[in-house]
Amino acid sequence: MKLFGTDGVRGKAGDFLDAMTALKLAQAAGIYFNSIATTKTRKILLGKDTRRSGYMIENALVSGFTSVGFDVIQIGPMPTPAIAYLTESMRCDAGIMLSASHNPFEDNGIKFFNCKGDKLSSDIEAKIEEIFYDDKLLASAQVTGMNIGKAKRIDDVIGRYIVSIKTSFPKNLSLNSLRIVLDCANGAAYKVAPTILEELGADLIVLNNKPNGFNINDNCGALHPENLGKVIREYRADIGIALDGDADRLVIVDEKGEVIDGDKLIGSLAVFLKSEGNLPSNCCVATVMSNIALEEYLKKNGIELHRSNVGDKYVLEVMKEKTINFGGEQSGHIIFNDVAKTGDGLASALQVLSLILKSGKKASEVLNPFELSPQILKNINIETKIPLKDIAGLEEMLEGFRKLGIRDLIRYSGTENKIRLLLEGEDKKILDASMETLIKFIKSKLC
Repeated sequence: MKLFGTDGVRGKAGDFLDAMTALKLAQAAGIYFNSIATTKTRKILLGKDTRRSGYMIENALVSGFTSVGFDVIQIGPMPTPAIAYLTESMRCDAGIMLSASHNPFEDNGIKFFNCKGDKLSSDIEAKIEEIFYDDKLLASAQVTGMNIGKAKRIDDVIGRYIVSIKTSFPKNLSLNSLRIVLDCANGAAYKVAPTILEELGADLIVLNNKPNGFNINDNCGALHPENLGKVIREYRADIGIALDGDADRLVIVDEKGEVIDGDKLIGSLAVFLKSEGNLPSNCCVATVMSNIALEEYLKKNGIELHRSNVGDKYVLEVMKEKTINFGGEQSGHIIFNDVAKTGDGLASALQVLSLILKSGKKASEVLNPFELSPQILKNINIETKIPLKDIAGLEEMLEGFRKLGIRDLIRYSGTENKIRLLLEGEDKKILDASMETLIKFIKSKLC
């Protein structure tokens, strides 16, 4: 059974991700971290979102790490980007965020960060997974007596993260001219997000900041921005900010109650950063899913777009490789590398608000700088995953599409028996017909 997916270990709590799995995973991770040169303090930082299952898995992780000699610092509900920041700030050897992000409360997940606050590479995840299945190694690595680790819970680190985020907002600006509706998704940012915006002066209306263990992402937050739009219109607010369960994702809703497309948000912010002299490479990173119109818009503004695989950690990998300080996914994971270690919904929101204030325009004007090219995305349930290169006739079909000016992206889901199909082009009728042909072909081969 494969443990790690595209973003840590994730699954149904108590089933795929039960207490024993979490305990063994902590032991395996502890053995790995104990074997590398960067391990110095033997301290692990552990945060979580607001899911009920967090109590069970958190305690199992503590047991696992302490059993192999690590101390654990538990800080309770905090955003994923806060764990990345605090792991480095507090000189821990590793950080863990216990969250299934935008998934429903039944699921949970474990995300690992190294001592610098970066997500682990796939190679390191594979090493930890190998240790996980080595029962003899797990047994031999457990310690006794004075070597057993200890755990403590601290509640005052929220202030460190608040200060780090607030310093990213220009000191000469204030939010006191903006009425903002904030949807916390009953998730990890239910305390920290309202505090930051209120301290910066916003006239704030807060939604879904009363987690009960079961209502995280439930008809709220970044997954359901349409609900935020209704409140914006009702209160005549200037802008809406929707976070997901662990607050690493941002969705913006304008003053009309309309959701701003993620690619438009990335484009607006990239050009804004360049105008402010804060895009030194004149480059931006987005995934292979991003609309071709984003690439064209950036090119017109003297910005080169580099594409990565899907997943914010892959965006970050390309950013580091190319020495680029800004990138993101159209889903709302936006990375300002000068501010945060990973996608940070709050840090990104402050940059959007800075853009709006400096432009003197409404959100609907400044955040819709170009029209998207027609794009169709379909997910199909399949019975088997055959390597795409081995599907006879697929490449020939795609070549035919490309001659019609259609961009294609075909990939398997990393966690489900699904294939994801994306076609993009200028002519919607040709796109529709091509997608219908592609779906029939895929079903004949994989279903």
